[in-house]
Parts: sequence; structure tokens; C-alpha cells
Amino acid sequence: MPPFVDPVVCDEALPAESDVVVIGAGIMGIATAMFLAERGVSVTVVEKGRVAHEQSGRNWGWVREQLRSSAEQPLAMLSLRLWRQMSERIGRDAGFRKTGMMVVSKDDAEIARWQAWIDANAHLDLPGGILSAREVAALIPGSAETWKAAIHSPEDGWAEPRIAVPAMAAAAREKGAVIIENCAARGWETEAGRVSHVVTEKGSIRTGAVLLAGGAWSAMMLRHHGVRFLQSGVFGTAFRTQPGPNVFDGGVGSPLFSFRRRTDGGYVVGLRGRGRIELSPMGLRDTVPFASLFLLRRAQLNLRVGQSFFNGPFAWRSWALDSRSPFEAHHARVYDPSPDPRIVDGGLKAFTEAYPELKGLRVAESWGGVIDATPDMVPVIGTVPGTEGLYLSSGYSGHGFAFGPGAGWVMAQQIVGETPDVDLSPFRFSRFAEGKAHEAHHWV
Repeated sequence: MPPFVDPVVCDEALPAESDVVVIGAGIMGIATAMFLAERGVSVTVVEKGRVAHEQSGRNWGWVREQLRSSAEQPLAMLSLRLWRQMSERIGRDAGFRKTGMMVVSKDDAEIARWQAWIDANAHLDLPGGILSAREVAALIPGSAETWKAAIHSPEDGWAEPRIAVPAMAAAAREKGAVIIENCAARGWETEAGRVSHVVTEKGSIRTGAVLLAGGAWSAMMLRHHGVRFLQSGVFGTAFRTQPGPNVFDGGVGSPLFSFRRRTDGGYVVGLRGRGRIELSPMGLRDTVPFASLFLLRRAQLNLRVGQSFFNGPFAWRSWALDSRSPFEAHHARVYDPSPDPRIVDGGLKAFTEAYPELKGLRVAESWGGVIDATPDMVPVIGTVPGTEGLYLSSGYSGHGFAFGPGAGWVMAQQIVGETPDVDLSPFRFSRFAEGKAHEAHHWV
């Protein structure tokens, strides 16, 4: 079963036309739609399943600007500013809490990488820094581990996924956006090289701009239109616990597991970097572009053949715009991979051993998800070459929830012709073909 996400009151009727059509009602699609609606743009969001029921409702909830790659740092800073003001902006709780977040380590090499990151970003005057072993122990006195150091930001925090995107969706509708659930987009049509219509299972919408924010399903949709988008995915597992004693208000990332406090007094826990890769047709096609990333992460990943080879987001499927698409299949409406019980059991054991006062804490819920990634673990944000009016916001590589508000803001700016507040050239679609991919970052 997917984790619980607050329900959203949505629209029923598909409009005949809309200035912009957004495909996908995760945090990228919803945030963009909200910021477009604020500008008076008519925008329609179509979602094959339900709002935020895939990765936007399944992530750890971390919101941080610290330890981001150089390409992503400006976007992370913009996003955190928007997260801080989101509840006020939308007139309801957006789920964000400024609690401070940190990563702990006993590895001198990792601590040296933190210092190098701090030195490289000194001009940004970011808050926080590296804490000594004594300072770490003072912040998490209940830990049974003795850490050499931590990199800590008092300004970072977390947001509750079950609250955040539904709250933004409700605000977007109040501002004029139309959001339709259980309405899969089958593709788009063009006139003279420009997007003219989006075809859905419920009919066609005339439009001059389409934003594809389909998460792990984006590459399949683009391939249907003859566009190769380098996208792969890792199947991850996370769980939440029952309420327990407070060992830290924020989040702590350690070499084995990461956790953060929840509003209900429990914790969300995930094993750092662990997951599985399931062989798929698109994955096999893109073996070479993803080889270096796989080698970097191979010790933390299991490789196997699963049902997703035939029916997952990276399967090889074809369809016509006037026939049923793969997105309309029952399993695809809300893609719900099974959690790995070994990760859940191992994660709970490690968590409670590291914090003895949590002994006896039980798992309340566990879930699986698909974390889509690009070869350099940096998303694509911007236009798609070859079709005027087509935009893409995808490939966030586990960073999407934190980046959602900032990515939505700059995407809305680009669509309406404003100069984005963040330089989007590092996120351009063409960088892979140009041989200018970024170096994959060490900490995700």
C-alpha cells in the first residue's frame, strides 16, 4: 500500500483549451501550476493517478541547501527560501519545519570533502559548518555512536510529504488552476513544429505549451514522441515508526541510515543510498551513459530482473493517441513497488541500536518507490529541443521534493518569458549530447 497522502478536491471537466498543460501532479507539476496561476496564466494539470501519490508522497521529506552539487546550489537556496514562506503564501500549513539538519561521519575522507564543499561555497555565506565530536554529542546526546564530526545547517529542515503537495494543489486551484486526477495524458500533437494539443484519455486540450513533469514516467512519454531522454531509476524503500522519544528535532544522515522527526512524533527512516536496480529495456539501451554512475553506487545497489521489465516506467511500450496508453493500466495509475523487508528490518535494527532510548520502537508503515535519475544526478529543467512549446522538469535523482518550489518557480518564469531567477543552462536537456554532463555528487 502507498503511504497516506492528504486527499485533494480536484476538477471533473477537462477544459477545451488552456494556456499551459502540465502532465503530472507531483511536486514539480503542482508547484509550477501554482506559480503560473499566480501570474494569471490558465493552466491545467492532468494526472494519471492521484496528486502526489508517487515519489512526491514517498520521499524522506528532507529540505536542505547544504551539500548540494555546484550545479544545483542556486536552485537549492531558492527552494529553501520559498519553503520557508510557503505556509504564509498559500494560507495553510505546507508542512515545512526549520529544525536544522546534519550529516555525521567517522571518515576523515568524507569530512575533508565537507570542508572542500564549504570552501568552494564560501562566497555564498551559507549558515552552519562542521561540528566537532563534542558539539555533535551535545546535539544528539542519546546516540550510542561516537562521531568524529558533522556538517550541520541550522537553516535546513523538513516538510511532511503527505501535507505539502496537497496543500499546494489546493492553493493552485484557488488561484485558478484546473487539476484533474485519473486522467492520463497519451501525448501531444503539433502544428508547424509547435505543440497544439494534449491528448488525454478524457479528451483533447488545445494549448501552446506543455510541461512534462512525469517523474519516472517521463522518458517513456518522450520516447513515444521520438525523443531520447537519459533516465534510469532505483527502487528504494523507506518506513515510518510509531511515535517515540525525541532524539533530534531535525534530520540526521549517517553512513548506514538517515532519519528525520515527523509531526506525529514518529520518524521516517531510510538506508542511505540503498536500493535495487531492475533490468529494463530502456535501462539496457542506456547502459553506457549510466555506467559510471552505476560503478559509483554499485556497492549499495542490488541488480535483479523484476516485473518492471514488462510493465514499469522503464519498459519499452508503444501506443497510438487514440488508443489506451500504458499510463492507463491499473498498476500504472499509482505505481506502488513493494518495500524491501530486509531494508526495513535492517534499518529499524540499526536505528534503535544507535539510539538506545528508542528500544522497542515499532514500524508503523513501510513503502517502496522509484527514484528516477539522470547520468549526472542533475535534473533537466527547460525546453526540449525540436518541439516549440515543450518543456521538461524531470530526473531529480532524489532531490526533487526539496527542489520542488524553486524548480516550479523558475519553470513558470521560463514558460511565461521571464528571465529565471536561477541560470537554467546547467540543467539543459542537450548537455548529455554535448558531452558536458556534470560530475556526480558524492552525497545525495
